[in-house]
Amino acid sequence: MFERFTEKAINIISTAQKEAADSKTYKIYPEHILLGILETKNNICSRLLSYGGMNADKFREYVNSKYKNVSHEYKHTNIAFSTGSQKIIKLASELATNRTKSYIRPEHILLALILTGEKNDNALAEDFKEYFADIKKLKQTLLTLIAKNDKKKQLHPELEYKESKSEYSTVQSIFKEGEAQSILERAVAKLTASHYEILGTEQIVQSILEDSNSDITKLLNDSGINLDNYTSKLQEVSSRQAEFEEKQIIFTPNAFKTMLLAFETAKELGSANVKPEHIILGVLKAKSGIAYNIFKELNIVDDDLAHKIIKPIEKQMPETLTILRLAKREAQSMNRNIVGSEFILLGIIGEGAGIGAKVLSQLGITIKDARIEVERVLGYGNSYTFGEIVFSDRAKKILELAWEKAKKHKNTKIESENLLWAITQTPDSIAMQVLSNLGVDILEINHGILKELELLKSSDKQENI
Repeated sequence: MFERFTEKAINIISTAQKEAADSKTYKIYPEHILLGILETKNNICSRLLSYGGMNADKFREYVNSKYKNVSHEYKHTNIAFSTGSQKIIKLASELATNRTKSYIRPEHILLALILTGEKNDNALAEDFKEYFADIKKLKQTLLTLIAKNDKKKQLHPELEYKESKSEYSTVQSIFKEGEAQSILERAVAKLTASHYEILGTEQIVQSILEDSNSDITKLLNDSGINLDNYTSKLQEVSSRQAEFEEKQIIFTPNAFKTMLLAFETAKELGSANVKPEHIILGVLKAKSGIAYNIFKELNIVDDDLAHKIIKPIEKQMPETLTILRLAKREAQSMNRNIVGSEFILLGIIGEGAGIGAKVLSQLGITIKDARIEVERVLGYGNSYTFGEIVFSDRAKKILELAWEKAKKHKNTKIESENLLWAITQTPDSIAMQVLSNLGVDILEINHGILKELELLKSSDKQENI
């Protein structure tokens, strides 16, 4: 159901679930979806509602009052969608499909809410009249915004990658091999046995715990999470039999979000495979869903468990982890909160020992010259804040390309040459602009990578003789 939702749209649905759970409401109603839009601050729809006079706190009070007498059967966040909410999600999907088959964005969801209210003249329409100044103007603004974005994607199809290259396909591909495949098979068996239709974080984590021989299971056991106490807590969760019409196995928004975070974590830690430990880190990063709630009930401290999982990975000194940490330091040194392609390039050079660094060194690129050129092209930041350092969309694309390259060659790790090759596949990136300014081109880099790999293979053969 959520395979065509952008990350921002998924966050709206996840927030709606949380709102319903916090108020101990039996289902996710359309008003909760509207609250989800209001509370998701990083999208234009929340700003439009705010500009029109809609206040999240006041609207929440109204929604909680409206549904205060509804059954409180469900105790956790994986709550079924009401019939009205299902219709809104379906309409949002149709609005996107009718317009060049693009991904479902926040504006599609908000427009679906408005159209549903108009068509049925229901309570939702009255809510808009009471809490929003000019609904007709909002509707026209959304139609214009959707048409504008769709036109951009027709002219520049590559923009679709930025929103979601195919996140659903990515999540599905995680489960196609190795340990992850076994996890999925066990989780699906649990769905069949319990008559659920939606794969949630709770089944995924329970499946990880069932593998008593894995390192991550032993680590979780030592941290106070074992199969018995986890299953005991899980049995306390009331049935969440959903009302979805489709009978295929799909992910809940929280499980979908968790698996995407697991995929990102695997790349950032230099792994070409998503492993159980990455999924647990994804649960901790998502901070939502039944599995996370059970962790909290078992008194697990997020940072402590994450540190225990990451520490043995750090001891292995994977190249990509070292490179990305150096990239973050380079960004900090230039007063930047965002790591772009240029800082990944500096990280590759700074790491020094990998094939990527060797190739650039042979081409006459030094860390000093590269830093000067990055600063000249980028400028020196003067508005650094001590918040979390994040990766730019271009940097994320480079990581994904490097991951795909490593997978193609059946490597278990993402190496520095994979990252350098990925940079050459983004010719309009700042990293390539820096390399070009330093007198290096794509052909020289790729030739250098191939030459070093051939030397490495030859050396390995000599050792085996």
